[in-house]
Amino acid sequence: MANNLKRLDSYLVPGKHIHLIGIGGVSMRPLGLVLRGMGITVTGSDMNASVSTDELIAKGIEVHIGHRAENIQGADCIIRTAAAHNDNPEVAAARAQGIPVFERAQAWGVIMREYKNAICVSGTHGKTTTTGMLTHIFMQAQRDPTVMMGGYLPLLHAGHRVGSGDTIIMESCEYCDSFLNFYPTVAIVNNIEADHLDYFKDLDAVKRSFRKFAGLVPRTGHVIANGDDANTVQALSDLHYLSFGIDAHNDIHPEGLSEDLRSFDIICFGKRYCHVDLQVYGRHNVYNALAAASAAWVMGVDGADVAAGLASFHGAGRRMEFKGTYHGADVYDDYAHHPGELHALIDAVAHMGYQRVILAFQPHTYTRTKALFDDFVRELKRVDIAVLAEIYAARESNTIGISSRDLARCIPGSVYFETLPEVTAYLRGAAQKGDLILTVGAGDIYKAGEALLKEE
Repeated sequence: MANNLKRLDSYLVPGKHIHLIGIGGVSMRPLGLVLRGMGITVTGSDMNASVSTDELIAKGIEVHIGHRAENIQGADCIIRTAAAHNDNPEVAAARAQGIPVFERAQAWGVIMREYKNAICVSGTHGKTTTTGMLTHIFMQAQRDPTVMMGGYLPLLHAGHRVGSGDTIIMESCEYCDSFLNFYPTVAIVNNIEADHLDYFKDLDAVKRSFRKFAGLVPRTGHVIANGDDANTVQALSDLHYLSFGIDAHNDIHPEGLSEDLRSFDIICFGKRYCHVDLQVYGRHNVYNALAAASAAWVMGVDGADVAAGLASFHGAGRRMEFKGTYHGADVYDDYAHHPGELHALIDAVAHMGYQRVILAFQPHTYTRTKALFDDFVRELKRVDIAVLAEIYAARESNTIGISSRDLARCIPGSVYFETLPEVTAYLRGAAQKGDLILTVGAGDIYKAGEALLKEE
């Protein structure tokens, strides 16, 4: 870590001035609000203005748009997002001035140590939804949790919550080994797939990272892992863990699973824990619910609270989120940006009874698109019409020379558009009664659906 002259916890005290680089990010924004709530002076910067930066400004936090050396003036230390590297002007200025620079995950790790119970939700897929389900359960059980998740949860009217209970529920991402800075007492591993290959060399490197994460749990804690996922089982083969999954060999599994996969009993070590009726579709959400219920079970939450909490969960923002109807077609938005997530999403909507599925997909990062190209093609061939928006760069530059046009060439009947307004125009002409229109991706593809609905 850069210039860590003192431990970060010595700066997380009232009266200090902390500057956050990338403050508009899904994990940085709530961090800024939590730090401000601790009596710390918080400033920040982000490359672009957004709803997130507007919210921070409205709550009294000074936010600079654009990264410049002068933005860090007066700061006692810097906390940066993983996307801000040493060549960032503010990071470089801090290093030159001897101002300590810490990582976002380090800050959450320090905050986490203040709680008796730290439930950390990891996995290539399902982190946000599982964290949201746990939040509903623990709120129902009146445990007053602190929460940090990577998406908007209607229950909280935010993606975070500062509670006064003894439990923090934390979405925990493997990118750049961020979750290795955490202090979990309960670690959930939903699944493991090859992803973030701009950082990890290969799938084996991803597995090793998850193994290290699970190894952070003390002997008095609990590791909870998907016993149906081969990569997870292999990665944790030398650890004792509580297994969940649809297969009955798991410690925690469903019985009486309904045809639409939304109603079932949860069995914990041979005994009925509760009956659940989910409000969300898909096999993947059965796994997410089992993961959340498993954590609740080890934490002593009553089964009735698990049932009520899951029944009240209608999804997190950008997770199969209903946006509206256009000319008789229902418009939903989803954050899926990995082939495994696309597979789960397309499987889920098959139970919803639509005549056609029109999926507008915006790939996320050039490296992911290239590394998983064939898998993206396979999944996108499964829908009635695939609409390809150009790749969302995020933290990358296109040094690979790849485009969504390359995907479109391999998907019969698909169409490609360079801009989001063109995607919206196509959807406007294609929409029919009985259609399901999905805008999908981790970038700003949701704007294409929202623009469509403004015309209704």
